[in-house]
Amino acid sequence: MSGERRSTPRKGTARPRAGLLESAEELLREVLRFEFPADAVVSRYFRAHARLGQRERHVLAETVYGVVRNLRLWRQLAQSAPSGSLELRLLALGWQGEVATAGFAPALLEWRAQALAQDAGGLPPAVRYSLPDWLATRLQRECGNEFEALAEALLRPAPLDLRANLLKGTREQAREALREQGIDSELTPLSPWGLRVQGKPALQRSAAFEQGLVEVQDEGSQLLGLLLAPRRGEMVVDFCAGAGGKTLALGAMMRGSGRLYAFDVSQARLERLRPRLARSGLSNVYPVAIRGERDERVQRLAGKIDRVLVDAPCSGVGTLRRNPDLKWRSSEAEVARLVQQQASILEQAARLLKPGGRLVYATCSLLEAENQQVVQAFLDAHPGWRLLDVADWWRQQQLPGAVEGPWLRLWPQRQGTDGFFAALMERKA
Repeated sequence: MSGERRSTPRKGTARPRAGLLESAEELLREVLRFEFPADAVVSRYFRAHARLGQRERHVLAETVYGVVRNLRLWRQLAQSAPSGSLELRLLALGWQGEVATAGFAPALLEWRAQALAQDAGGLPPAVRYSLPDWLATRLQRECGNEFEALAEALLRPAPLDLRANLLKGTREQAREALREQGIDSELTPLSPWGLRVQGKPALQRSAAFEQGLVEVQDEGSQLLGLLLAPRRGEMVVDFCAGAGGKTLALGAMMRGSGRLYAFDVSQARLERLRPRLARSGLSNVYPVAIRGERDERVQRLAGKIDRVLVDAPCSGVGTLRRNPDLKWRSSEAEVARLVQQQASILEQAARLLKPGGRLVYATCSLLEAENQQVVQAFLDAHPGWRLLDVADWWRQQQLPGAVEGPWLRLWPQRQGTDGFFAALMERKA
């Protein structure tokens, strides 16, 4: 297990030299406790070890994330390793630097080559694709013939998607500004604002980022703004705003007019929105920290809002390319708890809408329990609402390919985005 003590090296094997490899063991051991999100653990470790250079941080982060992605398969392979702690064996399998000079024992390097060359095709799918049993079972049942393509896609790191801020310039202008900083990008195929970057460039030090020309946002997330389609002068609520990526996209669509509330229960998350707002050029956004979906500041807006986005708290299964630790920190019990929370949030958010107002309920989950079932239960209990067919909207937007209405479902193996679900609903006049 991740907390086991190092085994004594066998005779004839070298103990790894001090340095980056020992740092990697220490960091991986902390991450594999799964007490906190992996990105928070990595960031905290880097702050505490300021001596690490940019290249060293890159090797550590990419190695650790690779291990977490492939954890179940690599743990099984690690059982046959000749020596070393479990962390050391896992690091040997996933090392993203120059492996020959990292300090691994020669015997471990020889084993590494053999282990990575093995055909894993005969292993159970949950092991082969490094998924917990409960999640593999659900995805197999719900995705059918597409399960293996999806599982393979979830093992691959995601690209970096950006949204061009049309308040500051066109998408081509943003792309050119990035190119001047040595950052190449390509146009995303679905979002009219999106740019896709490969690798991990120093984006936050670029003039395009500092001047608010671009913001980090997955292409699938950008489409949620298109689906809600807020108009100039309207009153709009981003009900679970978080750090505000979708809020900023909605504000840009409104051209800075009207009134856009960014609600969230976390003041810390909303604080991360403030510098983004300053870069964006928006003046119509009002961040509000609420105590919950029944907060009196929410209730005061009942029946006054034109459009509401509910990007509900969820298991995050659709983001495993970016957040692979989520699959090890989630459970069926956690999903059941989230479903109750999602239903409550949707119920309260819907009260905000005027007759004729529209609501988008969205998650970055792939599980039907968090998506279709939540929406259908709401519609069954509220005859004054109707579900609009997203397939019609997709055709009207002239987007490539097709979606299976009435919901919007985006898949990494189909569209190359994170996994997203969205339903477009309207309160009857």
